[in-house]
Amino acid sequence: MHYHSPHRACWFRLIAAGSAILFLVFAMTIPSTAKDGPVEVDVELVLAVDISYSMDPEEQRLQREGYAQAFLSPSFLAAVKNGAYGRIAVVYLQWASQTDQDVLLPWTLIDGADSARSVADKLSGAPYRRAQRTSISGAIDSAMKLFEGNGFHGMRRVIDVSGDGTNNSGRPVTIARDEAIKHGVTINGLPLLLRPSSWGFGDISNLDVYYEDCVIGGVGAFSIPIREPSQFSEATRTKLVLEIALAPVVKPWNEGAKVTLVQRREPRVDCMVGESLWRNRWGN
Repeated sequence: MHYHSPHRACWFRLIAAGSAILFLVFAMTIPSTAKDGPVEVDVELVLAVDISYSMDPEEQRLQREGYAQAFLSPSFLAAVKNGAYGRIAVVYLQWASQTDQDVLLPWTLIDGADSARSVADKLSGAPYRRAQRTSISGAIDSAMKLFEGNGFHGMRRVIDVSGDGTNNSGRPVTIARDEAIKHGVTINGLPLLLRPSSWGFGDISNLDVYYEDCVIGGVGAFSIPIREPSQFSEATRTKLVLEIALAPVVKPWNEGAKVTLVQRREPRVDCMVGESLWRNRWGN
């Protein structure tokens, strides 16, 4: 005859419970893999920056450092923290002609000060280069491809275009813009108006209007022109915060700046001006 000890049964139950807890703790420490699905983020953000020859070395430096400093700002970090998920995904894309785009910083998760500083350091330490022609349409098309299979799923997808000239390479910019909008992507702008309009071929005096009418679009789209080198840091920081914060009302970032929430309308400028100037000069 076998006797069943209540104390022994209790010990078995305790051991089983402890094993289950240890298993759960171990499972929680296993890093997630691709099979778990994409990482949920508040925003998937493509920073598409102009590196054409019209961007002189000083403009390139100001542009790059503007983004690097913006990632370290308290207002940017607060905007990330206050998001639904508290994290965003960002990629830094350089562009020039229709066939010339390269990723300087691959898709990277920013979820706090440490990851933001890592991104800023990588941008600051990366080499510079310049290339021919200006294809904003090529930049938008390349950015759209970067969203595919990037390992993230954002509540919003945003392309952030900065540059100092009109589209003069590739297909019309309005066609690329409109296709991106149809896929739910928002395109924002940072047009650089640092030089007189007669400085170089293809420059126009109202590049800010060109960006508003021909480049940006989508839900809550806006553009912030930069007219002075001193504006780079603040304008870039404010633009990143607005892109993350989902503010229902966008207010000017400082006196004299222009932030435009876009609804499609008849353009005030010729959106083919860059292509026309190029063909009239070189015939192709």
